[in-house]
Amino acid sequence: MNLIENPSFEELREMAKWEEKTTIYGNASYVSKIRSRSAKFTEIIYDEPNEVQSEIIKNVNDYLKDKEVIMLDRTMCMNPEYKLACKFYVTKKFARIAYMWGSLLFEPEKSDPDMIVIDVPEWPERKVLVDAKNLKTYVLGTDYTGEIKKAFLRMAMYVAKTKKGRLGLHAGSKVIKVIDKDGILKEKGAIFFGLSGTGKTTLTCHDHFLTPPEGVIIRQDDIVFLGRDSSCIGTECNFYIKTEGLEPVNQKVLYDALISPRAILENVYVNDDGTLDLENFEFSSNGRAVVFRSDMYIADDKIDLPSLSILVFITRRDDIVPPIARLDPLQAAAFFMLGESIETSAGDPTQAGKSKRVVGTNPFIVGSEALEGNIFYDIIKNLPGVECFIMNTGHIGGVDGEKIKVKDSTEILKQIAKGGISWSKDSFWGYEVPSNVRGLDYSRFDLKRFYSDREILEMNKKLLQERIDWLNRFPDLNPQIRKVFG
Repeated sequence: MNLIENPSFEELREMAKWEEKTTIYGNASYVSKIRSRSAKFTEIIYDEPNEVQSEIIKNVNDYLKDKEVIMLDRTMCMNPEYKLACKFYVTKKFARIAYMWGSLLFEPEKSDPDMIVIDVPEWPERKVLVDAKNLKTYVLGTDYTGEIKKAFLRMAMYVAKTKKGRLGLHAGSKVIKVIDKDGILKEKGAIFFGLSGTGKTTLTCHDHFLTPPEGVIIRQDDIVFLGRDSSCIGTECNFYIKTEGLEPVNQKVLYDALISPRAILENVYVNDDGTLDLENFEFSSNGRAVVFRSDMYIADDKIDLPSLSILVFITRRDDIVPPIARLDPLQAAAFFMLGESIETSAGDPTQAGKSKRVVGTNPFIVGSEALEGNIFYDIIKNLPGVECFIMNTGHIGGVDGEKIKVKDSTEILKQIAKGGISWSKDSFWGYEVPSNVRGLDYSRFDLKRFYSDREILEMNKKLLQERIDWLNRFPDLNPQIRKVFG
Protein backbone atom coordinates (compact mmCIF):
# COMPACT_ATOMS: atom_id res chain seq x y z
CA MET A 1 0.00 0.00 0.00
CA ASN A 2 1.03 3.62 -0.50
CA LEU A 3 1.27 4.87 3.09
CA ILE A 4 0.72 8.46 4.16
CA GLU A 5 2.42 8.25 7.55
CA ASN A 6 1.25 10.40 10.45
CA PRO A 7 0.03 13.48 8.62
CA SER A 8 -0.67 16.52 10.78
CA PHE A 9 -4.23 17.39 11.74
CA GLU A 10 -4.01 20.39 9.43
CA GLU A 11 -3.09 18.06 6.58
CA LEU A 12 -5.89 15.65 7.48
CA ARG A 13 -8.44 18.43 7.45
CA GLU A 14 -7.14 19.59 4.08
CA MET A 15 -7.44 16.03 2.69
CA ALA A 16 -11.03 15.95 3.92
CA LYS A 17 -11.86 19.42 2.60
CA TRP A 18 -13.87 17.95 -0.28
CA GLU A 19 -16.64 16.90 2.10
CA GLU A 20 -16.37 19.63 4.74
CA LYS A 21 -19.08 22.16 5.46
CA THR A 22 -17.59 24.93 7.58
CA THR A 23 -19.71 26.45 10.34
CA ILE A 24 -19.84 30.10 11.40
CA TYR A 25 -17.54 29.10 14.25
CA GLY A 26 -14.86 27.94 11.82
CA ASN A 27 -15.12 24.27 12.74
CA ALA A 28 -15.46 21.42 10.26
CA SER A 29 -18.71 19.52 9.81
CA TYR A 30 -19.12 16.24 7.92
CA VAL A 31 -21.97 13.89 7.05
CA SER A 32 -21.29 10.16 7.04
CA LYS A 33 -23.17 7.49 5.13
CA ILE A 34 -23.44 5.20 8.18
CA ARG A 35 -24.60 7.06 11.27
CA SER A 36 -24.54 4.54 14.10
CA ARG A 37 -22.47 1.61 15.32
CA SER A 38 -22.47 -1.75 13.55
CA ALA A 39 -23.29 -3.99 16.51
CA LYS A 40 -25.26 -6.47 14.38
CA PHE A 41 -22.32 -6.79 12.00
CA THR A 42 -19.61 -7.30 14.65
CA GLU A 43 -17.86 -10.65 15.14
CA ILE A 44 -15.37 -11.42 17.92
CA ILE A 45 -12.55 -13.81 16.97
CA TYR A 46 -11.05 -15.38 20.11
CA ASP A 47 -8.68 -17.90 18.58
CA GLU A 48 -8.31 -18.18 14.80
CA PRO A 49 -10.64 -16.74 12.16
CA ASN A 50 -12.98 -19.16 10.45
CA GLU A 51 -12.85 -19.80 6.72
CA VAL A 52 -15.19 -16.96 5.80
CA GLN A 53 -13.43 -14.48 8.09
CA SER A 54 -10.01 -15.53 6.75
CA GLU A 55 -11.21 -14.96 3.21
CA ILE A 56 -12.49 -11.49 4.07
CA ILE A 57 -9.21 -10.53 5.74
CA LYS A 58 -7.21 -11.82 2.77
CA ASN A 59 -9.38 -9.86 0.34
CA VAL A 60 -9.04 -6.70 2.40
CA ASN A 61 -5.26 -6.99 2.52
CA ASP A 62 -5.14 -7.62 -1.24
CA TYR A 63 -7.41 -4.64 -1.90
CA LEU A 64 -5.19 -2.26 0.10
CA LYS A 65 -1.96 -3.23 -1.68
CA ASP A 66 -2.28 -0.52 -4.35
CA LYS A 67 -4.34 2.02 -2.40
CA GLU A 68 -3.35 5.30 -0.74
CA VAL A 69 -3.77 4.66 2.97
CA ILE A 70 -3.39 7.03 5.90
CA MET A 71 -1.52 5.61 8.90
CA LEU A 72 -1.97 7.44 12.17
CA ASP A 73 -0.27 6.64 15.50
CA ARG A 74 -1.80 7.81 18.77
CA THR A 75 -1.54 6.99 22.47
CA MET A 76 -4.36 5.95 24.80
CA CYS A 77 -4.07 6.68 28.57
CA MET A 78 -1.64 9.02 30.33
CA ASN A 79 -0.71 6.73 33.21
CA PRO A 80 2.75 5.28 32.40
CA GLU A 81 1.69 1.77 33.48
CA TYR A 82 -1.34 1.72 31.20
CA LYS A 83 -0.33 3.61 28.07
CA LEU A 84 -1.38 1.82 24.89
CA ALA A 85 -0.01 2.54 21.43
CA CYS A 86 -2.78 2.70 18.81
CA LYS A 87 -2.14 2.41 15.07
CA PHE A 88 -4.93 3.29 12.65
CA TYR A 89 -5.11 2.67 8.89
CA VAL A 90 -7.82 4.18 6.68
CA THR A 91 -8.11 4.77 2.94
CA LYS A 92 -7.22 8.35 2.01
CA LYS A 93 -10.68 9.31 0.79
CA PHE A 94 -11.89 9.07 4.39
CA ALA A 95 -9.27 11.33 5.95
CA ARG A 96 -12.00 12.93 8.08
CA ILE A 97 -12.24 9.75 10.17
CA ALA A 98 -8.52 9.92 10.99
CA TYR A 99 -8.92 13.64 11.68
CA MET A 100 -11.75 13.04 14.16
CA TRP A 101 -10.49 9.87 15.82
CA GLY A 102 -6.92 11.12 16.13
CA SER A 103 -8.16 14.23 17.91
CA LEU A 104 -9.53 12.07 20.73
CA LEU A 105 -6.19 10.62 21.83
CA PHE A 106 -2.70 11.71 22.81
CA GLU A 107 0.48 12.22 20.81
CA PRO A 108 2.29 9.00 19.83
CA GLU A 109 5.21 7.85 21.94
CA LYS A 110 6.18 4.68 20.07
CA SER A 111 5.54 3.22 16.63
CA ASP A 112 5.28 -0.42 17.71
CA PRO A 113 1.53 -0.77 18.29
CA ASP A 114 -0.36 -2.48 21.09
CA MET A 115 -3.59 -2.29 19.07
CA ILE A 116 -4.35 -1.94 15.36
CA VAL A 117 -7.51 -0.93 13.49
CA ILE A 118 -7.76 -1.24 9.71
CA ASP A 119 -10.65 0.74 8.27
CA VAL A 120 -12.00 0.37 4.71
CA PRO A 121 -15.24 2.41 4.70
CA GLU A 122 -15.86 1.82 0.99
CA TRP A 123 -15.92 -1.97 1.41
CA PRO A 124 -19.12 -3.37 -0.14
CA GLU A 125 -20.02 -5.47 2.92
CA ARG A 126 -20.62 -3.98 6.36
CA LYS A 127 -18.56 -6.01 8.82
CA VAL A 128 -16.45 -5.52 11.96
CA LEU A 129 -14.01 -8.34 12.70
CA VAL A 130 -12.41 -8.15 16.16
CA ASP A 131 -9.28 -10.30 16.48
CA ALA A 132 -9.07 -10.43 20.28
CA LYS A 133 -5.99 -12.64 20.25
CA ASN A 134 -3.90 -10.22 18.19
CA LEU A 135 -5.68 -6.99 19.23
CA LYS A 136 -6.47 -6.12 15.63
CA THR A 137 -9.84 -4.98 14.27
CA TYR A 138 -11.03 -4.77 10.67
CA VAL A 139 -13.78 -2.17 10.21
CA LEU A 140 -15.45 -2.56 6.83
CA GLY A 141 -18.30 -0.82 5.05
CA THR A 142 -18.91 1.93 7.61
CA ASP A 143 -17.62 5.50 7.71
CA TYR A 144 -18.97 6.31 11.19
CA THR A 145 -16.20 7.68 13.42
CA GLY A 146 -17.76 6.16 16.52
CA GLU A 147 -16.99 2.69 15.14
CA ILE A 148 -13.26 3.44 15.15
CA LYS A 149 -13.31 5.04 18.59
CA LYS A 150 -15.03 2.00 20.07
CA ALA A 151 -12.85 -0.46 18.16
CA PHE A 152 -9.80 0.78 20.05
CA LEU A 153 -11.62 1.17 23.37
CA ARG A 154 -13.10 -2.34 23.09
CA MET A 155 -9.60 -3.79 22.76
CA ALA A 156 -8.27 -1.54 25.54
CA MET A 157 -10.91 -2.81 27.98
CA TYR A 158 -10.00 -6.38 27.05
CA VAL A 159 -6.34 -5.61 27.76
CA ALA A 160 -7.23 -3.99 31.09
CA LYS A 161 -9.13 -7.09 32.17
CA THR A 162 -6.75 -9.78 30.91
CA LYS A 163 -3.36 -8.13 31.38
CA LYS A 164 -3.64 -5.13 33.71
CA GLY A 165 -5.78 -6.40 36.58
CA ARG A 166 -8.44 -3.74 36.10
CA LEU A 167 -12.03 -3.75 34.87
CA GLY A 168 -12.80 -1.60 31.85
CA LEU A 169 -16.06 0.29 32.34
CA HIS A 170 -18.27 2.19 29.92
CA ALA A 171 -18.35 5.17 32.27
CA GLY A 172 -17.42 8.82 32.49
CA SER A 173 -15.64 10.29 35.50
CA LYS A 174 -15.22 13.56 37.35
CA VAL A 175 -14.34 15.13 40.68
CA ILE A 176 -17.11 16.95 42.55
CA LYS A 177 -15.90 19.46 45.14
CA VAL A 178 -18.57 20.35 47.69
CA ILE A 179 -19.00 21.75 51.17
CA ASP A 180 -20.72 18.94 53.04
CA LYS A 181 -23.38 19.19 55.75
CA ASP A 182 -20.63 19.68 58.35
CA GLY A 183 -19.21 22.67 56.47
CA ILE A 184 -16.11 20.83 55.27
CA LEU A 185 -14.90 21.15 51.65
CA LYS A 186 -14.50 17.64 50.25
CA GLU A 187 -13.63 16.11 46.90
CA LYS A 188 -15.76 13.21 45.69
CA GLY A 189 -14.68 11.08 42.77
CA ALA A 190 -17.68 10.00 40.69
CA ILE A 191 -18.21 7.71 37.70
CA PHE A 192 -21.31 7.45 35.52
CA PHE A 193 -22.35 4.35 33.60
CA GLY A 194 -24.81 4.63 30.74
CA LEU A 195 -25.60 3.60 27.21
CA SER A 196 -25.12 6.28 24.56
CA GLY A 197 -28.00 8.72 24.60
CA THR A 198 -29.07 8.23 28.22
CA GLY A 199 -27.33 11.30 29.66
CA LYS A 200 -23.92 9.92 30.63
CA THR A 201 -21.94 12.66 28.92
CA THR A 202 -24.37 15.38 29.97
CA LEU A 203 -24.08 14.45 33.64
CA THR A 204 -20.35 13.77 33.49
CA CYS A 205 -19.69 17.17 31.94
CA HIS A 206 -22.08 19.25 34.05
CA ASP A 207 -20.93 21.82 36.60
CA HIS A 208 -24.01 21.37 38.86
CA PHE A 209 -24.12 25.17 39.03
CA LEU A 210 -21.46 25.03 41.74
CA THR A 211 -19.39 28.14 42.44
CA PRO A 212 -15.94 28.43 44.11
CA PRO A 213 -14.70 27.06 46.40
CA GLU A 214 -17.06 24.30 45.27
CA GLY A 215 -16.86 23.01 41.71
CA VAL A 216 -16.35 20.17 39.26
CA ILE A 217 -13.33 18.81 37.39
CA ILE A 218 -14.11 16.61 34.38
CA ARG A 219 -11.80 13.66 33.91
CA GLN A 220 -13.30 11.26 31.34
CA ASP A 221 -16.38 10.99 29.17
CA ASP A 222 -16.49 7.38 28.07
CA ILE A 223 -14.18 4.57 29.29
CA VAL A 224 -12.26 4.11 32.54
CA PHE A 225 -10.32 1.21 34.06
CA LEU A 226 -11.41 0.54 37.66
CA GLY A 227 -8.83 -0.85 40.07
CA ARG A 228 -9.16 -2.59 43.43
CA ASP A 229 -7.79 0.53 45.10
CA SER A 230 -10.83 2.48 43.76
CA SER A 231 -8.73 4.49 41.29
CA CYS A 232 -10.07 4.92 37.76
CA ILE A 233 -7.54 5.18 34.92
CA GLY A 234 -8.68 7.41 32.07
CA THR A 235 -8.27 6.62 28.39
CA GLU A 236 -8.94 9.57 26.08
CA CYS A 237 -7.82 13.17 25.79
CA ASN A 238 -10.99 14.68 24.32
CA PHE A 239 -14.67 13.79 24.05
CA TYR A 240 -17.01 12.43 21.34
CA ILE A 241 -20.37 13.81 22.39
CA LYS A 242 -23.99 13.60 21.23
CA THR A 243 -25.27 16.98 20.11
CA GLU A 244 -29.00 16.31 20.22
CA GLY A 245 -30.76 18.96 22.27
CA LEU A 246 -27.60 20.69 23.50
CA GLU A 247 -28.38 24.18 24.79
CA PRO A 248 -26.31 26.90 26.46
CA VAL A 249 -28.11 27.14 29.81
CA ASN A 250 -28.34 23.69 31.42
CA GLN A 251 -25.51 22.23 29.31
CA LYS A 252 -23.22 25.24 29.06
CA VAL A 253 -19.96 23.28 29.37
CA LEU A 254 -20.68 21.04 26.39
CA TYR A 255 -22.34 23.78 24.34
CA ASP A 256 -19.39 26.14 24.69
CA ALA A 257 -17.01 23.36 23.63
CA LEU A 258 -19.22 22.56 20.62
CA ILE A 259 -18.97 26.08 19.21
CA SER A 260 -15.19 26.24 19.60
CA PRO A 261 -13.31 26.47 16.27
CA ARG A 262 -11.51 23.23 17.19
CA ALA A 263 -14.66 21.11 17.51
CA ILE A 264 -15.30 18.62 14.68
CA LEU A 265 -18.92 17.84 13.85
CA GLU A 266 -20.44 14.66 12.40
CA ASN A 267 -24.03 14.34 11.17
CA VAL A 268 -25.03 17.67 12.72
CA TYR A 269 -27.33 19.83 10.60
CA VAL A 270 -25.58 22.98 9.43
CA ASN A 271 -27.63 25.63 7.64
CA ASP A 272 -26.44 27.23 4.43
CA ASP A 273 -25.28 30.27 6.39
CA GLY A 274 -23.10 28.07 8.62
CA THR A 275 -25.32 28.22 11.72
CA LEU A 276 -26.14 25.04 13.62
CA ASP A 277 -29.61 23.54 13.99
CA LEU A 278 -29.28 21.00 16.77
CA GLU A 279 -32.99 20.14 16.63
CA ASN A 280 -32.93 19.23 12.95
CA PHE A 281 -32.46 15.47 12.61
CA GLU A 282 -32.53 15.22 8.82
CA PHE A 283 -29.20 13.38 8.91
CA SER A 284 -29.63 11.60 12.23
CA SER A 285 -30.73 12.12 15.81
CA ASN A 286 -27.27 10.69 16.59
CA GLY A 287 -25.42 13.89 15.74
CA ARG A 288 -21.88 13.85 17.15
CA ALA A 289 -18.94 16.15 17.78
CA VAL A 290 -15.37 15.81 18.90
CA VAL A 291 -14.89 18.50 21.54
CA PHE A 292 -11.69 19.42 23.33
CA ARG A 293 -11.19 19.29 27.09
CA SER A 294 -9.19 22.50 26.86
CA ASP A 295 -12.41 24.21 25.72
CA MET A 296 -14.17 23.13 28.93
CA TYR A 297 -13.59 25.52 31.80
CA ILE A 298 -14.17 22.76 34.35
CA ALA A 299 -11.58 20.37 32.91
CA ASP A 300 -7.88 20.21 33.71
CA ASP A 301 -5.00 18.30 32.12
CA LYS A 302 -5.59 15.09 34.10
CA ILE A 303 -7.72 12.13 33.04
CA ASP A 304 -7.33 9.73 35.99
CA LEU A 305 -9.52 9.61 39.09
CA PRO A 306 -7.37 8.91 42.18
CA SER A 307 -10.25 7.49 44.23
CA LEU A 308 -13.91 6.70 43.77
CA SER A 309 -16.71 7.82 46.11
CA ILE A 310 -19.88 7.86 43.97
CA LEU A 311 -20.85 5.25 41.37
CA VAL A 312 -23.99 5.87 39.30
CA PHE A 313 -25.77 3.57 36.85
CA ILE A 314 -27.82 5.73 34.49
CA THR A 315 -30.96 4.28 32.98
CA ARG A 316 -33.65 5.92 30.91
CA ARG A 317 -37.07 4.47 31.61
CA ASP A 318 -40.55 5.97 31.56
CA ASP A 319 -42.39 4.03 34.23
CA ILE A 320 -41.89 3.30 37.93
CA VAL A 321 -38.09 3.42 38.26
CA PRO A 322 -37.29 6.30 40.64
CA PRO A 323 -35.06 9.25 39.72
CA ILE A 324 -32.48 7.87 42.17
CA ALA A 325 -32.04 4.86 44.46
CA ARG A 326 -29.10 3.92 46.70
CA LEU A 327 -27.76 0.37 46.37
CA ASP A 328 -25.73 -1.96 48.54
CA PRO A 329 -22.78 -3.73 46.82
CA LEU A 330 -24.80 -6.83 45.95
CA GLN A 331 -27.62 -4.77 44.48
CA ALA A 332 -25.05 -2.71 42.59
CA ALA A 333 -23.61 -5.88 41.05
CA ALA A 334 -27.11 -6.92 40.00
CA PHE A 335 -27.76 -3.56 38.35
CA PHE A 336 -24.37 -3.79 36.67
CA MET A 337 -25.57 -7.04 35.11
CA LEU A 338 -29.03 -5.67 34.32
CA GLY A 339 -27.72 -2.65 32.42
CA GLU A 340 -31.26 -1.37 32.02
CA SER A 341 -32.13 1.37 29.56
CA ILE A 342 -33.82 2.03 26.26
CA GLU A 343 -32.36 1.76 22.78
CA THR A 344 -31.15 5.04 21.32
CA SER A 345 -30.21 6.28 17.88
CA ALA A 346 -26.54 5.76 18.76
CA GLY A 347 -27.08 2.00 18.91
CA ASP A 348 -29.89 0.76 16.67
CA PRO A 349 -31.98 3.66 15.28
CA THR A 350 -34.68 1.23 14.10
CA GLN A 351 -35.28 0.17 17.74
CA ALA A 352 -34.92 3.60 19.35
CA GLY A 353 -37.14 3.97 22.41
CA LYS A 354 -37.54 0.26 23.13
CA SER A 355 -36.53 -1.24 26.47
CA LYS A 356 -33.22 -3.06 26.48
CA ARG A 357 -30.59 -4.53 28.79
CA VAL A 358 -26.84 -4.50 28.20
CA VAL A 359 -24.48 -5.87 30.86
CA GLY A 360 -22.50 -3.01 32.39
CA THR A 361 -24.28 -0.70 29.94
CA ASN A 362 -21.27 -1.75 27.89
CA PRO A 363 -21.92 -3.16 24.38
CA PHE A 364 -18.17 -3.67 23.91
CA ILE A 365 -17.40 -6.48 26.35
CA VAL A 366 -15.02 -9.08 24.94
CA GLY A 367 -15.34 -12.37 26.80
CA SER A 368 -17.74 -13.62 29.47
CA GLU A 369 -20.31 -11.08 30.66
CA ALA A 370 -20.85 -13.08 33.85
CA LEU A 371 -17.13 -12.83 34.59
CA GLU A 372 -17.37 -9.05 34.28
CA GLY A 373 -20.18 -9.02 36.84
CA ASN A 374 -18.25 -11.25 39.22
CA ILE A 375 -15.15 -9.07 38.97
CA PHE A 376 -17.23 -5.93 39.48
CA TYR A 377 -18.82 -7.32 42.65
CA ASP A 378 -15.47 -8.54 43.96
CA ILE A 379 -14.08 -5.02 43.59
CA ILE A 380 -17.06 -3.04 44.88
CA LYS A 381 -17.75 -5.16 47.97
CA ASN A 382 -14.23 -4.36 49.16
CA LEU A 383 -14.59 -0.60 48.72
CA PRO A 384 -16.64 0.53 51.73
CA GLY A 385 -16.11 4.20 50.89
CA VAL A 386 -18.01 3.90 47.60
CA GLU A 387 -21.75 4.64 47.43
CA CYS A 388 -23.65 3.10 44.48
CA PHE A 389 -26.83 4.40 42.84
CA ILE A 390 -29.26 3.75 40.02
CA MET A 391 -30.45 7.01 38.37
CA ASN A 392 -33.34 7.33 35.94
CA THR A 393 -33.17 10.17 33.38
CA GLY A 394 -36.47 9.39 31.67
CA HIS A 395 -39.98 9.94 33.02
CA ILE A 396 -42.09 8.89 35.97
CA GLY A 397 -45.60 7.79 35.04
CA GLY A 398 -45.08 7.23 31.32
CA VAL A 399 -43.81 9.47 28.53
CA ASP A 400 -46.64 11.92 29.28
CA GLY A 401 -45.88 11.85 33.00
CA GLU A 402 -43.26 13.78 34.97
CA LYS A 403 -40.07 14.37 33.01
CA ILE A 404 -36.87 13.97 35.02
CA LYS A 405 -35.00 17.01 33.76
CA VAL A 406 -31.28 17.59 33.55
CA LYS A 407 -31.52 20.12 36.37
CA ASP A 408 -33.28 17.50 38.53
CA SER A 409 -30.54 14.92 37.98
CA THR A 410 -27.72 17.39 38.50
CA GLU A 411 -29.28 18.65 41.74
CA ILE A 412 -29.71 15.09 43.00
CA LEU A 413 -26.08 14.32 42.25
CA LYS A 414 -24.94 17.50 43.97
CA GLN A 415 -26.94 16.59 47.06
CA ILE A 416 -25.54 13.04 47.05
CA ALA A 417 -22.08 14.58 47.25
CA LYS A 418 -23.15 17.03 49.95
CA GLY A 419 -25.08 14.50 52.02
CA GLY A 420 -28.28 16.46 51.41
CA ILE A 421 -30.64 13.51 50.85
CA SER A 422 -32.72 11.70 53.46
CA TRP A 423 -33.16 8.02 52.60
CA SER A 424 -35.76 5.40 53.41
CA LYS A 425 -36.01 1.74 52.42
CA ASP A 426 -38.25 0.80 49.51
CA SER A 427 -40.48 -1.97 50.89
CA PHE A 428 -40.70 -3.81 47.57
CA TRP A 429 -37.17 -3.55 46.17
CA GLY A 430 -35.09 -3.31 49.31
CA TYR A 431 -32.94 -0.46 48.03
CA GLU A 432 -33.10 3.04 49.50
CA VAL A 433 -35.05 5.91 47.92
CA PRO A 434 -35.18 9.59 48.88
CA SER A 435 -37.74 10.83 51.37
CA ASN A 436 -36.35 14.32 50.89
CA VAL A 437 -33.84 15.98 48.55
CA ARG A 438 -32.55 19.38 49.59
CA GLY A 439 -33.19 22.00 46.88
CA LEU A 440 -35.70 19.86 44.96
CA ASP A 441 -39.45 19.22 45.12
CA TYR A 442 -39.13 15.45 45.06
CA SER A 443 -42.89 14.97 45.51
CA ARG A 444 -43.21 15.58 41.76
CA PHE A 445 -41.98 12.01 41.29
CA ASP A 446 -44.47 10.33 43.65
CA LEU A 447 -45.79 7.28 41.80
CA LYS A 448 -49.20 7.72 43.37
CA ARG A 449 -49.70 10.82 41.26
CA PHE A 450 -49.85 8.56 38.22
CA TYR A 451 -50.85 5.06 39.31
CA SER A 452 -53.08 3.32 41.80
CA ASP A 453 -51.56 1.12 44.51
CA ARG A 454 -52.66 -1.93 42.56
CA GLU A 455 -51.07 -0.68 39.34
CA ILE A 456 -47.80 0.08 41.15
CA LEU A 457 -47.74 -3.42 42.64
CA GLU A 458 -48.45 -5.09 39.29
CA MET A 459 -45.78 -3.04 37.51
CA ASN A 460 -43.28 -3.84 40.23
CA LYS A 461 -44.04 -7.55 39.97
CA LYS A 462 -43.67 -7.49 36.20
CA LEU A 463 -40.33 -5.67 36.38
CA LEU A 464 -39.16 -7.99 39.16
CA GLN A 465 -39.82 -11.06 37.02
CA GLU A 466 -38.03 -9.48 34.04
CA ARG A 467 -35.00 -8.79 36.22
CA ILE A 468 -34.97 -12.30 37.69
CA ASP A 469 -35.29 -13.85 34.21
CA TRP A 470 -32.43 -11.71 32.90
CA LEU A 471 -30.03 -12.57 35.72
CA ASN A 472 -30.84 -16.26 35.32
CA ARG A 473 -29.45 -16.07 31.78
CA PHE A 474 -25.96 -16.09 33.31
CA PRO A 475 -25.31 -19.48 34.97
CA ASP A 476 -21.69 -18.53 35.71
CA LEU A 477 -22.71 -15.41 37.60
CA ASN A 478 -22.10 -15.41 41.36
CA PRO A 479 -25.28 -17.03 42.83
CA GLN A 480 -25.62 -14.20 45.35
CA ILE A 481 -25.97 -11.73 42.48
CA ARG A 482 -28.39 -13.93 40.56
CA LYS A 483 -30.64 -14.26 43.60
CA VAL A 484 -30.54 -10.64 44.76
CA PHE A 485 -34.18 -10.12 43.72
CA GLY A 486 -35.37 -13.46 45.15
